[in-house]
Amino acid sequence: MPDRSNSFKPLRLQNPDMHSALVRVQNVFGFFTTVTFATAIVVASSVTWIPQTPSAGIELRNVQVVKGRPHYHSPKREEYAHIKFDLDADLTSLFNWNTKQLFVWITATYPSKTASEPPSQAVIWDAIINSESQKNPSTPFTLYSSFMNPPKIATRAKRTSKPKKPETELAPGLLQLHNSKPKYQITDISGQLSSTSNVTLELGWNVQPWVGALTWTTEEGKDWGRWRGIRGGRSKSFNLPALKVKGVNQEAVKGSGKPEKVAEASPVVK
Repeated sequence: MPDRSNSFKPLRLQNPDMHSALVRVQNVFGFFTTVTFATAIVVASSVTWIPQTPSAGIELRNVQVVKGRPHYHSPKREEYAHIKFDLDADLTSLFNWNTKQLFVWITATYPSKTASEPPSQAVIWDAIINSESQKNPSTPFTLYSSFMNPPKIATRAKRTSKPKKPETELAPGLLQLHNSKPKYQITDISGQLSSTSNVTLELGWNVQPWVGALTWTTEEGKDWGRWRGIRGGRSKSFNLPALKVKGVNQEAVKGSGKPEKVAEASPVVK
């Protein structure tokens, strides 16, 4: 009887593409993206353990209500408000290793003409505050540029002059504005703003991280973990002045080319 013990051999499936260069590149790329995604999650979630204690104070300095064209491209004459303010804010706790830049703004909030509608809001000032890593990025390109273009050394003695006082640069997040002019004028859809009551100025911000989700203003009293709500950040309520036609100073409206005959700057602060 013939021996058949060696006749049954296991079938081996051979795939010539199993260890090809393309498959290896795909495996390395997949491993790299997985590690990058996991690292981004760790970095984005780690900032929740960093305490945030923002504080700010806003005070009204002056307000004017003018009737004219607030912009050169405005199709009609309407009432608009020009508000000057003081701002003293400390938002340094919003900056950490994952903060790219901070977008800050001030809004003027006042009741709408209709009681059933929510209050109206208009931005009068905004700014972008870059972090230190955004101001001075450390990348291979910047390192190469600094190596190829070293700072020049003066060879000739220049005339001595009085040394200029170095300007003190505030840390990112510190805002100190005194009698600051607004960037934007306030207008209303109705075209009327004079004698508007219960107007307040409020500070808001948006943190833009390197990786992760955007975070917005944390209102006072609404703490979230180690993130505290803003302390202050809202001015006292005031009234916009009434519009007068006679007995007031003339003010030239930008873009109109003619001075308008309405202006007033006596707010009523409660």
